Amino acid sequence: MESIIKTVKQALNPAFLKQKPNRMEIELFKKELINLFDRINLKESEEFHKNIIKDFLNAVYYKDNHYINTKGRSDLVIHNDNNTTSSVGVLIETKSPANKSEMTSICKGDPCDIPNLNVKPFQELVLYYLRERKTGKNFELRYLMITNVYEWFVFDAQDF
Repeated sequence: MESIIKTVKQALNPAFLKQKPNRMEIELFKKELINLFDRINLKESEEFHKNIIKDFLNAVYYKDNHYINTKGRSDLVIHNDNNTTSSVGVLIETKSPANKSEMTSICKGDPCDIPNLNVKPFQELVLYYLRERKTGKNFELRYLMITNVYEWFVFDAQDF
């Protein structure tokens, strides 16, 4: 699989770029992002960080629109609707910020521009994707993510 690293602007759908957030949405995002970073505790577990990520996502957008929780062995999933019976749209694999050895990284080799995807969270994400897509017959999966709060790797489900 060839990995292509994109900037946020390159990765976003052009239609999304035309939407202008209002000042209240920007201020809420800034406030909640600061709150998220303030709550990071390197002595805490992956479970602790998974919960603060869930709180952040609910606070900035998802609370009234999409249900976020675990599903099976998946760390976090974002459902396509605000209930547990709706299909999963996003799979999120979380890691503790202190666990640098297991985290996906951009730097592999020289030059430092090839992502290192042969790590546990990516392998788990592939497994959860296959369970959701093949076993669960979910064809509405859109994105897969790996995060340690500081770094976010977002993959289009079509690439899988």
